[in-house]
Amino acid sequence: MRILVVDDDPLAGEMIGALLEFQGYDVLLANDAMEAISQLDAHDTIALIVSDMHMPLVSGIELLNMLREQGVTLPFILLTGDTPDETLRQTPGLSACLQKDAALDTSLGHAVAQAVGE
Repeated sequence: MRILVVDDDPLAGEMIGALLEFQGYDVLLANDAMEAISQLDAHDTIALIVSDMHMPLVSGIELLNMLREQGVTLPFILLTGDTPDETLRQTPGLSACLQKDAALDTSLGHAVAQAVGE
């Protein structure tokens, strides 16, 4: 399964990508929302999006809303360095909202499996 990872911090994006690749997923990286949209247009095999919340110009939530307005219904997992509040966790169209913490390797794997029904 192919997962698109969107993060403006290249090191963080590569780390998240490596976690997912270790779990057996094929990963594409994008540095911002516009690159993410280009990747989605170029690769029809993307099954899930994992995006950072805080990015310049277009945040992860804004990316989710843009994609939903365009009719893209792929599962969407949001990552944040902050503790996500309940309002954020309940965002319509969001599969999961996870904190980037020491347990991310486990929590992300569970969230991906749940989001795609594995």
